[in-house]
Amino acid sequence: MDNRYISRRKFLGAAAASSLAFTYLPRRVWGANERFYVAGIGVGGKGAGEVKDVTKAGGTFVALCDVDQQRAQGTLKAFPEAKRYQDFRVMLEKEKGIDAVTVSTPDHTHAAASVMAMTLGKHVYCQKPLTHSIYEARVMAQTAAYYKVQTQMGNQAHAGEPIRRAVELVRAGIIGPVREVHAWTNRPIWPQGRGALDERKKLADQPKPDDLDWDLWVGPAPLRPYNGCYVPFKWRGWWDFGCGALGDMACHIMDMAYWALDLGSPLSVEAESGGLTQETGPDWSTITYQFAPRAAVGGGALGGAVGPKAAVQQPAVKFVWYDGKKDGQQNAPHELLKRATDGAKFKEPPQQEAKAKRAKKKTPAGIDDPSRWYMVLVGDAGTMVFRRSATDWIVAPGSRAEQFQDVPQTIRRVANEDAEWIEACRGGPKPLSSFDYSGPFTEMVLLGNLAVRLGRKIDWDAAALKAKNAPEADELIRREYRKGWQLPAPPTG
Repeated sequence: MDNRYISRRKFLGAAAASSLAFTYLPRRVWGANERFYVAGIGVGGKGAGEVKDVTKAGGTFVALCDVDQQRAQGTLKAFPEAKRYQDFRVMLEKEKGIDAVTVSTPDHTHAAASVMAMTLGKHVYCQKPLTHSIYEARVMAQTAAYYKVQTQMGNQAHAGEPIRRAVELVRAGIIGPVREVHAWTNRPIWPQGRGALDERKKLADQPKPDDLDWDLWVGPAPLRPYNGCYVPFKWRGWWDFGCGALGDMACHIMDMAYWALDLGSPLSVEAESGGLTQETGPDWSTITYQFAPRAAVGGGALGGAVGPKAAVQQPAVKFVWYDGKKDGQQNAPHELLKRATDGAKFKEPPQQEAKAKRAKKKTPAGIDDPSRWYMVLVGDAGTMVFRRSATDWIVAPGSRAEQFQDVPQTIRRVANEDAEWIEACRGGPKPLSSFDYSGPFTEMVLLGNLAVRLGRKIDWDAAALKAKNAPEADELIRREYRKGWQLPAPPTG
């Protein structure tokens, strides 16, 4: 088989970039009323919602692939005419007429599925975190650029009004030059640390579901016996399959500040954590990224398309991430929050209230508590407590919010991330969470896990993808792949 293509027998092996002598372009530009054919890879769980959303945005699903046919049953029944597969490599080889794919698999197979699709000229929508490893994020961005396909990472809020408006306001100077950012989540909400190891022992004798192809589920990772501690959701806490709490939520929560401040790659990353094991993520972690001063905000991978460049020097930024429970309480910058909010509370978004009412439930406890999961930006002229679900942010002093309320829109608005991607595939503007943005963003995020696992400060060389002071990091930056699942070398030229 031609080694430009991935197959069950040879997953692009060690194909050299020099062998890719041409660009495999998408087969056409679609008219507004012409059908756009999509294949779904991972269509149970989160993938089921993605299939529905892309369909609403104008995609037509003609093929559905999932290693667990029972978990995917709802989607399979909803699209009875779509062809069914368990191995995405087989599907992509056979389904020559598809225009695009969605990828909603566990983290460790994101790159495998997405890279294969892109080398075949297919547009790709891939869930967050974009990849399982730092190296894969670099390959994803380079592959998308080489094959000129339209891509989107599924950090859904990136397409929403709250983040896009906040980026405009931060760049306009609502709190002045920003020197510190603090972001946090209540994850993990699945077993990690010793708890995960204990659960594996407890479930060791649990039989594998008949409809689950375990070998395909493991995919690129080292093969291990089936255990119910990994599927369908708790794989997130295991390093071979997931990226822990940071991987689950940072692409959502850190996004606004990374975008607004055009942070790029950090100079260094260090972490402290508790409950870490060799196989699983920690019970909690605090990760500190240090970014260099930047000459201007608004450039980056997307250039002036996302807003005007600032004319002033931007200061160095310390960006701190918190997750899990530490000493029995949410790991978050509590003292900073008290000062930043001064007792203020967020209002509950109307949709949340309506949802709770329909379910005949109270609004979830603590939903108006800023210590749940949010972000605080500390600038020379004030502070901003940001959340991505609504625009009732807390800005101190309040006079700053009034002064900047007339800042014009410089970032385009879209219905949602699926519509933005479909529009781009049809010839419209590039999605703003395309892989040339989300690839470097994911690299930055996953550096936090590298610091956690090494237990030491990392001095980072982004160009070389190297921890300058930690050669032992290489095996974590670029993992080994099981035979039949290797990624190709990044394309060049």
